[in-house]
Formats: sequence, structure tokens, C-alpha cells
Amino acid sequence: MKSVWIKRLGLALLALAIAAGFVWALREQPALVDVAEVVEAPMRVEIREEGKTQVREVYTVSAPIAGRLSRTVLDEGDPVVGGVTVVAAIRPLDPPLIDRRTEAELLAARDAARSGVGIAESELQRVRTALRLAEDELARALKLFGPGIISESALQKSQNAVDLQKAAVESAEATVAFRRAELASAEARLLLPDAPGPQEDSCCVSLLAPVDGSVLAVHARSEQAIPAGALIAEIGDTSDLEVVVDLLSSDAVRIGPGTKAAISDWGGDRALQATVRRVDPAAFTKVSALGIEEQRVNAVLDLDESDARLGHGYRVFAEMTVWDCEACVQVPISALFRSGDAWNLFVVDGDRLRQMPVEIGQMNDRTAQVISGVDPGATVVVHPADTLADGSLVERRE
Repeated sequence: MKSVWIKRLGLALLALAIAAGFVWALREQPALVDVAEVVEAPMRVEIREEGKTQVREVYTVSAPIAGRLSRTVLDEGDPVVGGVTVVAAIRPLDPPLIDRRTEAELLAARDAARSGVGIAESELQRVRTALRLAEDELARALKLFGPGIISESALQKSQNAVDLQKAAVESAEATVAFRRAELASAEARLLLPDAPGPQEDSCCVSLLAPVDGSVLAVHARSEQAIPAGALIAEIGDTSDLEVVVDLLSSDAVRIGPGTKAAISDWGGDRALQATVRRVDPAAFTKVSALGIEEQRVNAVLDLDESDARLGHGYRVFAEMTVWDCEACVQVPISALFRSGDAWNLFVVDGDRLRQMPVEIGQMNDRTAQVISGVDPGATVVVHPADTLADGSLVERRE
């Protein structure tokens, strides 16, 4: 009889142990959460975008005429003096090569020009002879006019004949000069590129540096034929730099002339201070790295201080302050989530959560300003999981 009761007691204890195991297994498990504290501290809202430096005034040296550019001896970074340093020199182009057909045509034109010179010189000789004959006739008429042998009209005719022959001589001389010029033109067209000619004594056109500064870029270095307006080099003063930043149009409307900025990530050990000088009135479309079309606006910043190590076209990051306060209640933006149309967060109350709606003001990429809903010193959950709810049991993650 006693062994039966012992057996029953053992079964009862086993049943209690199994029930306790089920209760233990089904009990509410605390969720591990990361927490942060609501603080009252200074806060700043900034726009951070990539930009680049550029010389404020860049001068482009281009070819004023078509010609053959001599090899450029300047390199990027070389200092230049405005109005003194020769950037490039342009000399006349070589004449084109002559094929056999063109050469035959030019030789025929040259022979025709020589014949024209001969004809003009023969005509000049004829009219000079006629002039001498008219002058002799005039001399005899003057001798006969004295005794009254010939009339005054006959004398006048002799004088007119001399004047006409003088005009004919002048015309013939001009014709000879014209034909000789034609001959010289025909002979010049026969000159070869390597043949001696007038171009060897031709003066080159020297292009001088427009301002004091340094060479930013050389676009035409080797000797080559160039057309008028060809880009040769760019010159500017690297001590006078500005920063150009392309912003989203939604960010550009939040800043204006006078907005302060800090230039960072330029390679130096400290940030450089700058001030926004101008925000362009027109935007442009730019495709982002994700393939999204964005409307961008260029903002131009003046450096309040510069560094000699910075140059033209260097990459920088500009941080422009659009709002700041000396002390405001703020929470990490990772603690916020949307519930309906309002912002909410989880406040840790002991080992339980309380979901609280909050009114948010300004936000930056780290924290958000809390206008109402939570007080400084409260502990909130950051990166809340979808499984958390109001009243959930939690445990702080160490």
C-alpha cells in the first residue's frame, strides 16, 4: 500500500514538472533593443554636397587666325606674366602640294603671263616711239608758227597729239606693271612647300598671356595646322579660387547669398570657411548614379580663406548651414517611425515599452528636433523592429 502512494506522488511531481516546463516555455520573452537618450543640445541642419574648386576668372588663349602653330613650350603650372610671356606662335600655312595636272595648268598660266608681259612691253615701246614723233612734230610746228606759215589751229593739233601720246605711254606702263604682277602671281603658285620663298621671311603672330597667373591647361602642344578660333591654352590665377557645388533644386531654395559653409574633405587637416555668393536662377537635369533624373542647381561659394595646395578643378565637400539652435530637444532619427500621419517612437518605461506620438521640427542626417511629446532624459528605442508594440517586454542590449 505504501509503494502505491509513493508511485502516485512521483507521477504527480512529474506532471507538475511538465506543467512548469510548459509555463516556462510559453512565458513572454523580453526583446533585445538598442536604446538612446533624449537630450537637449545644440543642433544644426546642413546641406552636404560634393563640389569642385575653380579659378574665378579663366582666360582662354585661342588662335586669332588660321595658320601653323609652333610647338608649345609651356606646361601646366608654369607661371606667366600678362603681356610679356609668349604662349604660342603662329606662322603661315605651307602651300598645298601640286599634282601633275595642276602643275601643267600652272606652267601654262605662267607662260601666258610671260607672253602678256612681252606684249605689254612691245606696246609700251610703240607708244613711246609715237610720243617722240609727236614731240618732233610739235617742235617743227612751233618753228613754223613764228613766221606765220601755219595757223594756230595746226599748232594746237600738234600739242594735243603730244598730250594723247603721253597718256598712251602712261597706260602702257601701267599695263606692263599689271602683266608683271600677273607673272609674279603665276610663279608664286608654283612654289613647293620646301622651296625657298617669301614665307621664310614672314613674321609669326605671337600670342601673349592675357594676365598674370599660371597655365591651367594646354590643349594644343605639338606643331600643327589650326583653324581660326582653335583652343590653345587656359590661363588663370590659382590664388583666386571659388567653389561650385551642384545642389538639388529642393535644397537650393533653402540657401541664398550670405549662407555660411565649411569646405571639408579637400585633403587638408582642417575645414575652410566659405560664403555663398550666388545661386544660379536656372536648373539643369543630371542623372544620378542610380539612374534617376534630378534637377540640379549650381551654387557658387567664395572662400573666406584659401590654401596654396588647392588648385583648379579639385574635389571638395561643402557643408552649408540652413538652420541651427543653441539648445533644443532632439532624438536620433533612427528612433522615429510613422504611425498613420504622425511620427512615433518607443519610450522604455522600466522593462516595458510605451508608444508615444511626437511632433518633429527640423531634421538632419543624424537627429531630429522634438517640439512636443517627449522630455529630455527619456530613453527611446533606436531601430525598432516590426515585432515591437506598445507594452512589449524589452531588455536593453549591452
